[in-house]
This record gives sequence, structure tokens and C-alpha cells, in this order.
Amino acid sequence: MEKEVLDFLNQLRQNNNREWFAENKVLFETVKDKVHTVFQGIYEQLTTIDEVEPLKKYRIYRDIRFSADKTPYKNHFSMFAGRLKPNYRGGYYLHIEPGNSFIGIGFFGPEKDDLLRIRKEIELDNELQQILESQEIKKAFGKLEGEELKTAPKGFDKNHERIHLIRKKQFLLTHQLADKEVLDSNFEQKVVEIFHTARPFLDYMTDVLLTNLNGERV
Repeated sequence: MEKEVLDFLNQLRQNNNREWFAENKVLFETVKDKVHTVFQGIYEQLTTIDEVEPLKKYRIYRDIRFSADKTPYKNHFSMFAGRLKPNYRGGYYLHIEPGNSFIGIGFFGPEKDDLLRIRKEIELDNELQQILESQEIKKAFGKLEGEELKTAPKGFDKNHERIHLIRKKQFLLTHQLADKEVLDSNFEQKVVEIFHTARPFLDYMTDVLLTNLNGERV
């Protein structure tokens, strides 16, 4: 990623208004093209290691209709590639923001039935716990992130040994990226390597969501 991208986002953070943006629209288009070229390069490498849906590149314009924050533009660029349904689940996200760039992998908003299925599997066995405690996952991502309930979901024992996982409403692995990493010449390859590190987690969750509690395909 070129330094011009982070410089633009820093300027936008300080001048998040329509007047400044209009005056710098040409610069924005130039920077956006450079970012999208990097995103496309990452996506093309990703297609060689996983089955993924078409690349989604998010717009910089914020939806402020129902937000108390009326700043019109995001202070970041981002992309997402979902794993190809129906045989694969989860997805890959990349967020570029000065001082706050990160990779996100997993399940941001599981549907109600999927969430119950995941929780039931966690209740039955500790395979997910073992994956999360593997050296590779812990080194790349630390601990599992995501919103969670304050207490046990209905029908689950609040004293279960894996209640910390059962309470989860989101199942996310995140990896922070320093600005110098974003600007490194091997940035695209590094992102794809981090994506690949999460495969045991994604494959486990996919197997759970594609089978019933008896392990039969649904």
C-alpha cells in the first residue's frame, strides 16, 4: 500500500466534511484506485487457497440516516470476501485506517439457527477450544473476539466449562496491522498468509454449520 493512501485518510479524518472532500475529489479517486488495486491483488491470491464469493469493496460514504454521528465519510477503506456458499462459511475482512488497520476473519452476524447450532456444538465438545488454543491461532490472533451475552443463553448451563464461548454472539479472529506493515512491499502476501492461518477455525465452523448434532449433512 502506498503512503499516499494513509496520508489521505489522515487528512480526511481532520477534514471530514463535504466541502473539503469536493475540493479533493480527484485525489480521492486516485487513492481509491490504488487501494482497490491492492484489494484486488489480495483477492486474487485468496482465490488460490480458498473458495470465495466475489470481492466486496466498501464505499467511503457513510449512511448517516439513523446515526448520531453525521460525519459524511468513513476514515478507512475496507474489503470483504465471503467464503462460497453453500459448501463454505465465514469470510475475510480487511480494514485500512492509519493507526487502526486490521484483519478480521469469521462470523460477524450469525443467523439465529446457526448461532444455536454453534452453541450446541461447543456445549458437546471442546474442539473449537483446542483450535483457538493452538500456537498458530494464538500467535496470529490472540483470543476469540466478538459481542457476547452477559449471562448464559436460554437452555445452557451458566456453569459450563466453555460458557465463555457459548455466550458469544459473534465469532471473530482479528489481527492488528501497524502502519509500517500496511506500507511494506509484502503487504498483500502477509494478509493472505494471515487469512490462511485461520483455516482450521473456518473449516471447523463450516463443518458444524453444514451438519446436525449427529454429524449428518444437512
